[in-house]
Amino acid sequence: MKKVNEHFFMKNRIRIFFVLACIIMVCSGFFFLTSYYKVTEVEVTGNEHYTKEEIQEMILKGGLSGNSLFLALKYHDRDISDVPFIESMSVEVVSSHSIKITVYEKALAGCVAYLGKYMYFDREGIVVESASAATPGIPQITGLSYGYVVLYEKLPVEDEEIFKEILSMTQLLDKYEINADKMHFDKSGNMTLYFGEAKAALGTKENIDQKVMQLSHILPELEGKSGVLHMEDYEEGTERVSFKPE
Repeated sequence: MKKVNEHFFMKNRIRIFFVLACIIMVCSGFFFLTSYYKVTEVEVTGNEHYTKEEIQEMILKGGLSGNSLFLALKYHDRDISDVPFIESMSVEVVSSHSIKITVYEKALAGCVAYLGKYMYFDREGIVVESASAATPGIPQITGLSYGYVVLYEKLPVEDEEIFKEILSMTQLLDKYEINADKMHFDKSGNMTLYFGEAKAALGTKENIDQKVMQLSHILPELEGKSGVLHMEDYEEGTERVSFKPE
């Protein structure tokens, strides 16, 4: 009986030792992963609407979010549905303590004001975001006729070709690093850009690239001024530009 008890005790002691060894190995592995892959350096690219600090706060919060391996797995080919203006984000492990966050923002052409909100639409005219404040760098479009605005549906305008013109103009403004507050279209297709109290009347899309390029040189002189810069008839190599104060 004594030998049976000793055998039983030895057998249980081996089991206990094995379980303890497994626990120690798991804890050691967990400690290694959480300490060795702890994020201390972050690089953020592709962000315009949010600062680096805001992006970090979105990514590095809660639980294992400070672990580079966990983040790389979590944000692998993952769309973002709960952050305005962002389509997706990816995390690349640069080193054990360093990650690179790449932000892919939604391609926005402009926005319209509707019921106290700014409704942002993409190149197809589909309303993709709603915000209570205007976003710098994305012009507010005025002069369009629509009876209603529904999120995730196309803006119901009479001529959908206007969206191509808006996108083309937005890209031109980006090309020449111009930030317009508003972009107005009248019924004849004439375009006016607003910069604070100053306006640039560009007329139709004829010679629009030359007009915008020339505008980029003139804008610094209009800072703080109120009036209209007439560029309707501007052609490359001419001096048909006049500013009328208001």
